[in-house]
Amino acid sequence: MRFTSHRDFARAFERALRRANAPVAFSQGFTPHPKISYASAAPTGVASEAEYLEIGLQRAVDPDELRVALDAALSPGLDVLAAVESAGGSLADRIDASHWRIELAGVGSAQAETAVAAFLSAGEVLVERLTKQGRRTFDARAAVLRMTVAAGAATPAGPGVRPPDGLPSEVSSVPCAILDLVVRQVTPSVRPDDVLSGLRVMADLEPPVPPRVTRLAQGTLTAQGEIVDPLEADRVGQPSVNASRVPAGAQ
Repeated sequence: MRFTSHRDFARAFERALRRANAPVAFSQGFTPHPKISYASAAPTGVASEAEYLEIGLQRAVDPDELRVALDAALSPGLDVLAAVESAGGSLADRIDASHWRIELAGVGSAQAETAVAAFLSAGEVLVERLTKQGRRTFDARAAVLRMTVAAGAATPAGPGVRPPDGLPSEVSSVPCAILDLVVRQVTPSVRPDDVLSGLRVMADLEPPVPPRVTRLAQGTLTAQGEIVDPLEADRVGQPSVNASRVPAGAQ
């Protein structure tokens, strides 16, 4: 499911709304569209346990009944975790940070810690990204609030066990460093691949296989550096929806 694009997910979600007989409101004009607003969608290739969207409805419905109906109408791996009635305001305004887990197979913890220390000690880390407007250079360091290396277990690759693509088959075990990353929402947005580009610039860190990235949370950043679920303010009242895009069976 991590390779489902945002456009694919949006189409699947609109079909699920029809299957669930949700009374969705539509925009006016020549080509009406369902009133759905997505907040900071995850990039293609990234799994997520915390995607958020808003749905405009023609009438009030029970949020939990809507959640159950939508969840049943979606494919395995696309799971609707919660639905609440919005108390007002924009959902996007409640998201100013995101929490990520990045698994670096083939990279040892010591090597990752050296690269992270070099990145965090820098005043700025300039990286390039190809955008619709062409190549853009921006500072990836300013958006990073926290980045640590968690203890990662070695991936077994003994007899009969195939190591990750790109690693030699004779390797008996593969080290796997895990980055715990919290990034502030800025413009232009800084994504995990931008941070990985920064680690390559600062410390020549180049994982031998593509990293596995998962968004764990996004929401409002507190003074203590914690991320609060953006739906929390609506729960006392009780349609915003929290969904996840994770590999089937991972949740």
